[in-house]
Amino acid sequence: GMSTVPLLLLMTADSNYTMLRQGKSAGEMLMRGFTSGRDVGGNTFGLKRSIDEGHLVGPRIWPSGATISQTSGHGDFRQIHDLPRASGDQLHFSERLGMTGVADGTDEVLRRVREQLMRGASHIKLMAGGGVSSDFDPLDVSQYTETEVRAAVEAAEDWGTYVTVHAYTPRAIQKAIRAGVKCIEHGNLADEATARMMAEKGVWWSLQPFLDDEDAIPFWEGSANRKKQIEMTAGTDTAYRLAKQYKVKTAWGTDTLFDPKLATRQGAQLAKLVRWYSPAEVLKMATADNAEVLALSGPRNPYPGKLGVVEQGALADLLLVDGDPLANIKLIEDPDRNFKVIMKDGKIYKNQT
Repeated sequence: GMSTVPLLLLMTADSNYTMLRQGKSAGEMLMRGFTSGRDVGGNTFGLKRSIDEGHLVGPRIWPSGATISQTSGHGDFRQIHDLPRASGDQLHFSERLGMTGVADGTDEVLRRVREQLMRGASHIKLMAGGGVSSDFDPLDVSQYTETEVRAAVEAAEDWGTYVTVHAYTPRAIQKAIRAGVKCIEHGNLADEATARMMAEKGVWWSLQPFLDDEDAIPFWEGSANRKKQIEMTAGTDTAYRLAKQYKVKTAWGTDTLFDPKLATRQGAQLAKLVRWYSPAEVLKMATADNAEVLALSGPRNPYPGKLGVVEQGALADLLLVDGDPLANIKLIEDPDRNFKVIMKDGKIYKNQT
């Protein structure tokens, strides 16, 4: 996730305004040393095109397009007074803007998935379980029947790509894996059986170091969202321990959603992983391992070429760090000061040598 506009603004402001802000944020992201990003929810097609054509400076974007969610799922932004929806009703504005799509039943799921593929999605994002930030979405609930998820998987696989899901709980994760999903986003409440299943099926676990610390998105103390946040962050330590124990293919993500301040701390979020990994393992995860996840898009990969390695013929992305991040991972927390050169695709975007 790369949204730096607070949720209330996204829900109320003119969409041209929020997109212009995103354009500025994209440039800032590249200046933090992130040359590529997998977007797992939202309409980033125009932003991606502007960057690819050179109108804006920013990272490469692998877009999922709209998140696909069941009614009352983690991608349903409607309020109670928007219910009930009749078959011919106008779509909610969040759907019309291509940010999310509420779909119930295999027919609707197939349509929404195919709409994202038509727009140029590199992968598909489904909401398979409860979330922290959504209001009608308890953390413990599982979303979508196995049949509905399998329909999305089949439609994506017909286009040579894959489905990733938002899920926290063992039931939600296991159901998605049985349906053929290739990647789990978050999964902080996973148990041993779930980690074992991920390892056996070769599923990617895209984990974020969500902790109840200064980076936690602020929710009202005592609110339902805050209670969900506390429960979810309490699982993070166990999740990383299980990922290591069962040798699950682990990717790193930020999920810096709706929070401009948190977005500036991408490097700090990565540095946090030294609680569980060596600096070398951390840097490998953010480069070589994450590149493998991006490659899962197969023929739908918008940027053919090798990422995450330094070799002849690979995409030429390089960072020159003032110091040794293998000895001091904290160097990546302050890219303004410590990143002297930022190169993307052979072009230098920052040079302070």
